[in-house]
Amino acid sequence: MNTIFKLVKLHNCTIAKTPKRAKNQLILFSLLSLFCSLIAIAQEKKQDTLTVNHLDDVLVSAVRVTSKTPVTFSNMSKTEIAHRNLGQDIPVLMNYLPSVVTTSDAGNGFGYTGIRVRGSDATRVNVTINGIPYNDAESQGTFWVNMPDFASSVQSLQLQRGVGTSTNGSGAFGASLNMLTDSYAYKASGEISSSYGSFNSNKNTMKFSTGLLNDHFELAGRLSTLKSDGYVDRASSDLKSYFLQGTYVGKSTLIKALVFGGTQQTYQSWNGIDAETLQENRQFNSAGIFTDEFGNTRFYDNETDNYNQDHYQLHWNESWSDKWSSNFALHYTKGKGYFENYKEDADMADYGLNAVDAITTTDLIRQKWLDNDFYGTTFSANYNAENISVILGGGWNRYEGDHYGKVIWARYASQSELGDHYYDDFSTKNDGNLFAKVNYQLSNQIGFYGDLQYRNVSYQANSWETGLVNDTFHFFNPKAGVTWTINAYNNLYFSYARANREPNRTDYEGGNPKPEKLNDFEMGWRLNSEKVQINTNIYYMGYRDQLILTGTLDDVGNPYRSNSEKSYRLGLEVDATWAILDKFTLRPNFTLSSNKNVDLAVDGQNYGTTDIAYSPEVIVGNVLVFKPIENLYLSLLQKYVGEQYMNNIELPAAKLADYFVNDLNVSYEIKPKSVFKSIVITGMVNNFLDKQYISNGYMWDVYPYYYPQAGINFLVGLTLKF
Repeated sequence: MNTIFKLVKLHNCTIAKTPKRAKNQLILFSLLSLFCSLIAIAQEKKQDTLTVNHLDDVLVSAVRVTSKTPVTFSNMSKTEIAHRNLGQDIPVLMNYLPSVVTTSDAGNGFGYTGIRVRGSDATRVNVTINGIPYNDAESQGTFWVNMPDFASSVQSLQLQRGVGTSTNGSGAFGASLNMLTDSYAYKASGEISSSYGSFNSNKNTMKFSTGLLNDHFELAGRLSTLKSDGYVDRASSDLKSYFLQGTYVGKSTLIKALVFGGTQQTYQSWNGIDAETLQENRQFNSAGIFTDEFGNTRFYDNETDNYNQDHYQLHWNESWSDKWSSNFALHYTKGKGYFENYKEDADMADYGLNAVDAITTTDLIRQKWLDNDFYGTTFSANYNAENISVILGGGWNRYEGDHYGKVIWARYASQSELGDHYYDDFSTKNDGNLFAKVNYQLSNQIGFYGDLQYRNVSYQANSWETGLVNDTFHFFNPKAGVTWTINAYNNLYFSYARANREPNRTDYEGGNPKPEKLNDFEMGWRLNSEKVQINTNIYYMGYRDQLILTGTLDDVGNPYRSNSEKSYRLGLEVDATWAILDKFTLRPNFTLSSNKNVDLAVDGQNYGTTDIAYSPEVIVGNVLVFKPIENLYLSLLQKYVGEQYMNNIELPAAKLADYFVNDLNVSYEIKPKSVFKSIVITGMVNNFLDKQYISNGYMWDVYPYYYPQAGINFLVGLTLKF
């Protein structure tokens, strides 16, 4: 960042001249300049008696809900996250929420991790950070490995199941997850935390905050490093991340400039293992395997995925009166990286190489690169009165992706030159949406909710994988519901939501996909008393042309999907919090569901009604917290996932067995009288019953491949706060 600015003085916000900049540096410089301009405006603005205590909430108010909204949701606070934040990814920390199933390629929660909600994979879970889309625009997936230890900078998160309310970015077909990053701190603070565990897993984090300087300015940041060998052989990860935030706080103004991101190198463990290898060596990893010229089996030592991602966000939150507030944000994300493979006996023609005499194949090492830019704006205006609240919002975002491949070594190099590209693709995607949401309280008992969204998406691509793509979609997504407050403890709700989604890049690789359509009906009961909280929800999600997972993968591990003309998900979700005694809290949840393709036709053959792949009928979670003394928390965490198929035609070989996993979490805080404000000791024993289980897999034709998860393993951590 020294090449971007020489000096930022928070009191007068002076930015010195800088040398010629690259595109991402120019955008960051522009965001910083605008940050300073907004602060100047805010300082000049006349302040009256208005005071806003929760300006941070405006960042996510356009996409979050409360119990007054007829939507089913779960919240996680910073405290709840901190008890288990020892290096594992955010999906793993969310594992015990209702209808959630998580998995890890490396088997221990480091590196590549995934999440499914109600049987819907990560491409169908809309993710926003401070209201700004995070899903990759082309694949629509979320790659948490690119933001290691992001949980250390999350203030809170909310998972809305089903379609939820209108949000920015890709359509939510299983859930939407929105995260709010750290709020500002009034007092200066520092924090150092380290953890270590099985498979040489470790995390080191440093955080700081200046506190509010002159009651208006704060600078805060974080640096993190994470490493792990992984449970699976050679499934190592070497991850680094940072988070820097500048904040201006006025009586009615909150301005934040954020820069955060990470860099990762992970040894590939995408291949999984077949059934025979699972019995012989469940930790085997075939990635990088080859036979040398002397007939020896070897593994290429740099069969790795390498990626760097940087995010820039600028937020301006303003409370104009006791009824009106607004949020305006600009964002830019720069991503660049590649994965590297050793290819044995590769066809030279596939890499633009001429035959050498009669030799048409060669061993080679290739890199497949992605260089992308994602930028845009989000905005909202909020009106809150006694009986009505209105949110008007939307966003516009553009993605530019440059895909290319290089051969960096070949046994028979032919006419190639170092740096030559054997393919070059470029794709763009524009995504704009406008929405209006209304909560109207007709009486003390009856409240109505309405939500209208228009979304316009255009996608262009030209590659040998996708062919020529030039599609534009116009989606109208209405939502409505009613809430009946029976008394101070009970309310009932019913809602309907319409959602539409465009295909992703891999879908175009697999054929000529249609956009998907979903009608989501939700009906629930909430009980909220002093000792007991219960949320019960029944849902029916009816799909047209749902893109269902076939179980097979492309050459970089992306799942292929195909349209199913008609399918549905019908389920019951129940979660509760019960303060049994002063020292015990029980938080159970379960989901019972039926997930079906209707009259499924594949390659001209009709299979009738079948189970949707990766959709277990039973998911159960439970957290039992015991607090024997002040500041000591002992938690038993349990997860049961029923059997599920890895394809949609119910092949017996495609069935994954059910599993039941138990974890133990300990957190103890000591508050010394000097030096440190707090010393926190945490520990996790994962899968302490040493269950041998598989949480994910795929089908290659009729052959199953599995991703085994670790048996008993541990993590321990120490956090010093001052």
